[in-house]
Amino acid sequence: METTVPASKAPRVLPRAEWVKTLPQTIVASCVLLLDAEDRLLLLRYAEGQPGAGVWGLPGGMLDQGEDPVTAAHREVCEETGIVLDRPPRFIGYDHRADVMGTGPLIDFYFHGDRLPTDLAVRRSAEHDDHGLFALDELGSTALMPALPTLTALHTAALAGTVVCLKEGRPQ
Repeated sequence: METTVPASKAPRVLPRAEWVKTLPQTIVASCVLLLDAEDRLLLLRYAEGQPGAGVWGLPGGMLDQGEDPVTAAHREVCEETGIVLDRPPRFIGYDHRADVMGTGPLIDFYFHGDRLPTDLAVRRSAEHDDHGLFALDELGSTALMPALPTLTALHTAALAGTVVCLKEGRPQ
């Protein structure tokens, strides 16, 4: 019985650099839940001219080249709110979305950045025009990204000290 494959019929092996180009490209972002003493979420509203203008969301954003999710969480919170986290934020979950606004797949890493001091002043970046502290039950008709089910799952994980795995914003 013949066990060799003629070279012309052997599967082609791509050089590594070419093979890497065939892999799926995924955007990675880090977002941070910051809660006050009443367990209300700090949310920021995207300003006019920004993608998602008028939508409320958590402080956060995409990782810079070579940046890890925790470092991005620290950077994004500081850039968007002026808040400097004094300790590493605690990982509370991730969300994988297959396509976000036509850019392809995205993985959001979510962290709990601890409690906000009562006297803390938020210094918003130019990409946001408002901020506030909100209880989950106040957000029913609010334009949100992430959506209310996602925020609810993350809020629960932050308070319980657990981790939630999300797919398209829904717990797995």
